[in-house]
Amino acid sequence: MVLLENDSFLTELTRLFQKCRTSGSVYITLKKYDGRTKPVPRKGNPDTFEPSDNKCLLRATDGKRKISTVAYSNLLRAHMDGLKKKDKKSKSKKTKATQ
Repeated sequence: MVLLENDSFLTELTRLFQKCRTSGSVYITLKKYDGRTKPVPRKGNPDTFEPSDNKCLLRATDGKRKISTVAYSNLLRAHMDGLKKKDKKSKSKKTKATQ
């Protein structure tokens, strides 16, 4: 997996989308990133680690090529204003329907 800067990630992501436009899929995953490069020990006294900034790890793949980048979550939230929130149905309607 290739870790890229934000600008080069966006250009490579654009290339992946154009390549898979006619046939194929592009998978994008988003994960909270705390800056660790080693796994957390299972036993013992694990060190408490507090990240100074909220970061997200973005990964994209088309099945053959994988790219990734690290971005700040505040920046992502500011630019994802076009997304619509999912409507939540109340629990009371579900319980009445099942009775």
